[in-house]
Amino acid sequence: MTPWWRSERLRLALAALLQLGQICLAAASMNRDAGASYNIGPRDIEATLSPLTGRLRRAVANHFEALCFFTIAVVVVTLSGSVSALTAGCAWVYLAARFLYVPAYALGWTPWRTGIFGIGLTATLVMILTALF
Repeated sequence: MTPWWRSERLRLALAALLQLGQICLAAASMNRDAGASYNIGPRDIEATLSPLTGRLRRAVANHFEALCFFTIAVVVVTLSGSVSALTAGCAWVYLAARFLYVPAYALGWTPWRTGIFGIGLTATLVMILTALF
């Protein structure tokens, strides 16, 4: 079995930490826009948020979606015994793409944001396909 520090599981843990960082970044931006009292409150009324805050919040939501597929990929690869240099490399590509995706989305890098998303998704799909074949 591959040691955890060289495995896809490490990249999954780092992706989870990235998600936490994104949540904190979006919350800090929301605090600037609407105030901490709004952010910790029930948010019954929509606040006016800056385009940056909106993008950061959407990037968080997007990563939750991508993280579900990546988690499945890591679990399938690990349980099937398909761990290899290819799957480890794909896991690094996914993680790098997700790190780049945050500023790409926040700063409105069109069409780069979509390309970066596609790279991470492709890496995830290669992992899943590797486990199946």
